[in-house]
Amino acid sequence: MWSFDHEPDQSRLAERYSLSSDTPAECAAKLASGAADIGLVPVSALAFTPSLAVIPGCAIASKDRVRSILLVVRPGDDPTSTEAPDALSHVRRVALDTSSRTSAVYTRILFMRFWQIEPAFVPHPPDLEAMLQAADAALLIGDPALFALEDREGREQRTGERLLYLDLAHEWHTLTGTVWVSAFWAARPDAIEPSRIPPSQIIDDFQHSRDQGLAHIDALADEWSARIAVPRETIRTYLTENIWYLLDEPCLAGLELFYRYGVECGALPLAPKVHFLH
Repeated sequence: MWSFDHEPDQSRLAERYSLSSDTPAECAAKLASGAADIGLVPVSALAFTPSLAVIPGCAIASKDRVRSILLVVRPGDDPTSTEAPDALSHVRRVALDTSSRTSAVYTRILFMRFWQIEPAFVPHPPDLEAMLQAADAALLIGDPALFALEDREGREQRTGERLLYLDLAHEWHTLTGTVWVSAFWAARPDAIEPSRIPPSQIIDDFQHSRDQGLAHIDALADEWSARIAVPRETIRTYLTENIWYLLDEPCLAGLELFYRYGVECGALPLAPKVHFLH
């Protein structure tokens, strides 16, 4: 979003685009309903709205550890067990952060296909303590996941309880050998033509903003460390080492597997084809 939020591009882009900020799930819902024309949406949105056209080249993905997608687990009878699936054998209920449907689908796939465990999945607002009161494990995404990692030692000192923190992108990569893909930019094709903005211009605008963001990582770390309770260096590491921003062939291979497994697990209605805006 760098170019949309900073000059010299911000004023120019404001003539073409009207911006709103929402959770990933809300972005997908607005795109599906027609309340928005373009959205940064969880990749599962394509399975529910297959008519969407993906803007090529831009992604929120991770090649190994992502840090912002966490499964936090209360210990079972054997607290020394720290590897899935043994450490998860006692899990009967999983509280799912309601902010993103895609992370919930990945969680279902990992439990059902790879760990051979079929717990009940319960939607829940992203509050770790409340989630762990309602379930044996909690899925956290985004800032709440980063906050939980930052507070890991502090919580253990306060409560005396040692929790297991599983990075689900790392688990996915370990088990499948593919890239974890969380989100991409997608557009409603029926909204593009009336806008009179050429698709090539839209693609250029979003790819240029991606590139400008990558060129201003230090400035982003400065900005966001002042906004959220996460140290600057943690944010910088997250932006440079944990997130991959290019929707390339390895990402598309990971997406194909995600869609297929999601259907097989009953978490997605269909395995969509990725159609690009052009």
